Amino acid sequence: MPDTSDDRTSRTPGPRERARARTIADIVSLGRKHLAEHGAAALSLRAVARDLGVVSSAVYRYVENRDELLTLLLIDAYNELGDAVDSAVEEVPEGDFRGRFLALAQAVRGWAVGEPACYALLFGSPVPGYQAPGERTVEPGTRVVLRLVGILDAAHRSGALREDLPADVVSDALAGNLAAVRGELGLDLPDELLARGVLVWTSLFGAVSFEVFGQYGPDTFPAREELFAHQMKTLAGLVGL
Repeated sequence: MPDTSDDRTSRTPGPRERARARTIADIVSLGRKHLAEHGAAALSLRAVARDLGVVSSAVYRYVENRDELLTLLLIDAYNELGDAVDSAVEEVPEGDFRGRFLALAQAVRGWAVGEPACYALLFGSPVPGYQAPGERTVEPGTRVVLRLVGILDAAHRSGALREDLPADVVSDALAGNLAAVRGELGLDLPDELLARGVLVWTSLFGAVSFEVFGQYGPDTFPAREELFAHQMKTLAGLVGL
């Protein structure tokens, strides 16, 4: 008998769905342009509609309001950053955990320096009056940190980390927090290493933020690439990579 099953999950989108997807992609692209030129707080759907060449009421059929546009921009930027990191990490052999971490760090910096407005939207000051919907932004927003902790956890499981790290004292309260994270993510890292992993994560983005937001000043550390490379090698050593 012929197979009459209806595989809706693999159905090819129709012309109307493809047209809608293209329009939303155009709106996001113009939104990124306006974000770079005017900042997140000044983002306007009416201005986007004007550049798109349609009346504002037409845009509202695709994007409900400014907050929805901000959410789309967040998701787009988080995924673009995550894709850049994944691509860089996958170019390094699986067993080279130090190399994978350094590739991840350089990918974050490279994307942030190239897309400072998007980086500011993700990691800068909150946009007044906007609250990102966690059910849509948490998954793309945690891609990089999950990749980072995955590298550290894999290195620990394989016995690749140095064993001469000094012992850290972790308080009972912090140990409880770390246990919750370890359980949620299925990690095997002991408290001391997991706490150091958090420090590596925050230090990586702190170093990138200092550069992107001009916190070093115009004349301090002109050798930014060399400074960042030194910082990341130091962080790698902090967790035994």
